[in-house]
Amino acid sequence: QVQLAESGGGLVQAGGSLRLSCAASARTFSMYAVGWFRQAPGKEREFVAAMSRNGASTNYADSVKGRFTISRNNAKNTVYLQMNNLRPEDTALYYCAARRPVSSGTYYSVALGYDYWGQGTQVTVSS
Repeated sequence: QVQLAESGGGLVQAGGSLRLSCAASARTFSMYAVGWFRQAPGKEREFVAAMSRNGASTNYADSVKGRFTISRNNAKNTVYLQMNNLRPEDTALYYCAARRPVSSGTYYSVALGYDYWGQGTQVTVSS
């Protein structure tokens, strides 16, 4: 069982930056593939970014490519989402997720692929 806790959300002006953190309870966090998703009011949860267990493979939604970067520090059991050049359409509740992958280089870009979820952290971007 893995417990995830997001932090780092807040209110920022368009063009600004935020770094989200997701702390995991599992000492074996390095064995998990991770991902970030977001959900805006009235919309479905959507994929943002994913990273494989070994950190070698990543994937991003087209809407965030070149602006967001996913990373992980397994020694700290933490995954990050660096968000630059934020836009009002990035406003949403951001969730991190984790699962045991089928291989070390596999990432997952679909919410149904994940077993563990955090409670979310709110990001609001003003125009």
